[in-house]
Amino acid sequence: MMIKVEAIIRQERLDDVKVGLANEGFFGMTMYNVRGRGRQKGYVLDFRGRELRVDLLPKVKIELVIDDRDLDKVVNLISKNAYTGEIGDGKIFIYPVKEVIRIRTGEKGLQAI
Repeated sequence: MMIKVEAIIRQERLDDVKVGLANEGFFGMTMYNVRGRGRQKGYVLDFRGRELRVDLLPKVKIELVIDDRDLDKVVNLISKNAYTGEIGDGKIFIYPVKEVIRIRTGEKGLQAI
């Protein structure tokens, strides 16, 4: 079975997460620059004497499709390398994947990831 792991993390932790995953043999991923908010609800800036609320913070979303046997390892790697201990470190979402097909070769399943 295959699993899709989505992680939304701080931008400044992306390189650490990529290196941590690559060092353990997890090279393939998709990355998006995203904006969002959670419990921290953003922050307030004083801009030219006026309050400016920034409530959608820049984050990075990474996606990987992996063998379900590697799930704990990947979650631990992402968690360890994305961790700062501050609010806003991010979230990890896990989804089942029905099928993967490599377009170039037609390979399916685990051989395609």
